[in-house]
Amino acid sequence: LYLETRYLDVLSDNTPPQVSCYIRAPSSVLQHLECRIINSISSLVVSDNEELVSNVITVECSEMEKRIPFPICIAIPFTARHRGNYREIMVKVSDVNFQSSYLTPNSLEGMRGSYKGTYAEVKVYKLGIFSVVSCLKKESFTVTKKGLALKPSMDSRISLNYPPGVFSSPVLIQLKVQPVDPSLVAYFKTQQDISYSVLSASPVIHIQHPSTHPFQKPVTVFLPCSPQSDKKSLGSEVDRKRTSSATTNRIVPLYFNWTKRTSTRKPGNNACESLKLLGFRSQDSGWFVLDGVVVRTMQSGLISFELCEHLERFIVLRLSSIMENSHLVSFVKSLEEAMLSTTACVVLYHQKDNPHRVVILVVPSKDLNQELRQLHLGGLNGPPQPSHHFQVKEGEQLLLRFTGNIFASSNGKDYGKDYKLIFHLQRKPRLELQIKEVDEFGNYSCPHYKGTIIVYKVPKEKIVYNLDQSLILNENNYQLPICKLPLRLPKHEKLINRPQSTKRISTDPLEDLWDTLFYWLSEELSEENALCLSASLPLRRSTIQLIKLRAPNDLAEQTYELLCFWKRSLPNSTDKLRLLARHLRKIGRSDLSGELKFKWENKVFTKPPQCSVGAEE
Repeated sequence: LYLETRYLDVLSDNTPPQVSCYIRAPSSVLQHLECRIINSISSLVVSDNEELVSNVITVECSEMEKRIPFPICIAIPFTARHRGNYREIMVKVSDVNFQSSYLTPNSLEGMRGSYKGTYAEVKVYKLGIFSVVSCLKKESFTVTKKGLALKPSMDSRISLNYPPGVFSSPVLIQLKVQPVDPSLVAYFKTQQDISYSVLSASPVIHIQHPSTHPFQKPVTVFLPCSPQSDKKSLGSEVDRKRTSSATTNRIVPLYFNWTKRTSTRKPGNNACESLKLLGFRSQDSGWFVLDGVVVRTMQSGLISFELCEHLERFIVLRLSSIMENSHLVSFVKSLEEAMLSTTACVVLYHQKDNPHRVVILVVPSKDLNQELRQLHLGGLNGPPQPSHHFQVKEGEQLLLRFTGNIFASSNGKDYGKDYKLIFHLQRKPRLELQIKEVDEFGNYSCPHYKGTIIVYKVPKEKIVYNLDQSLILNENNYQLPICKLPLRLPKHEKLINRPQSTKRISTDPLEDLWDTLFYWLSEELSEENALCLSASLPLRRSTIQLIKLRAPNDLAEQTYELLCFWKRSLPNSTDKLRLLARHLRKIGRSDLSGELKFKWENKVFTKPPQCSVGAEE
């Protein structure tokens, strides 16, 4: 009797159980199967051009001698935000040595109980490590002695025509198409003059031929390669949307703002335009230029050439002028590297009602505004601002090291550790930590505790897998930090219990008057006025951030604290009334300036709102 069972696992102490997978097998087998989520090793699961879209799970049998009647059915929940013509969903099966194979899901959607969702369902013939990945779509074709006109479904403009007699026996061909976003080409043209001659690029074609079957005749290849690097080169609207999700999210417009153009030449029609074919073979040490191949321009932005040898992948570049072969190879290597990278930043937000609880995320730059809105809706806010933007690859780890007078804990007990986030473009790497000061008497000259998060990037090739400790980060494996985030915590308000005879009571009526006037002003100023006033008053940015952190949802309280800080920062001899009136006129509130003077001269006291203020020391 075959039954389907849901397996749950808990990622951490503070999170509810998650569904790791559903398994359909004989009931006698299900009770001996164990399924765990092991996202800590996800760095080693994904390969180039793959994006993880599920948890990484391991399925084991508790009784080693138990015979399992394979195949059994496993359904893994996943969430893929980016899909399209060029990519497909596959289930990746790995062993303990991370030797992997791929399974095509029988279905991607279905009902599990009363819930409908996306599940990658496959039949498996062995247990191991399972994950769902989005990867470049692979299509297989058999070329017989009669030849074949090969047209992949990913892009109808691409075709490879194998003439009759090209192979002496039937040969299996596997093909993948990797689109090149024009914005990447435009970006590299701004870097240095040697790349400015590149007008556009064709898609990168990944192809597998059996090396034991050389070409008997040349193969004619047709590829899209537009005359200019513009959005028209992306073809159909469906293709454009997919390409945007596949590569535009790698380099965002913000990235271009940092780059200084090194040339002011404008591209245009050039009689010297040429087309260059570059191929890749691992046995020939990578990319090289095929000078002997003539690439011709066809109509409608298509180009064609004849291929006489096996290549693992190839690309065509359209040039406005002659470039050296070494520069062409360097450009393609940089382009290929950028297609595997994403522009991202680190975001740290505090809980509004508890600044000691923080959430840290790695966010793709294109999703930053949307993610910040979601954090605000979830009761979180800054400071600090998001870190500066940097390049990160799928599966790379970011090591977070807390320095200064603030450290962190994931469970509220073990403070002082380093923490890691593993970047996956289609998942949201997130850490929820508790932070506190190392030394309660530190930062004595500041109104807050100060610290810094230093972020290091750990490349995948530097990560060592250990069955007992998951991932080991060697101290020598990371180099200079990629970014830093300042941290601040408000100092604890010390309440001192004194005997009644020693309690201090303010006897200065002017201080009471200032207090009353500040409360009155804080109620009168609008949000826009308060922002203008904070910019006008000569206060440090850190002081303003601390005030917002103390009362994130109370504008009047923020304004009151702002005025109190400002007053305390001035010498006793300063005419504070005249200065404050000037600042009010500066922000366009001359009416409040006049009323402030009237209240001061007539000693108008209005009872401020009740609030609990600790005794000063």
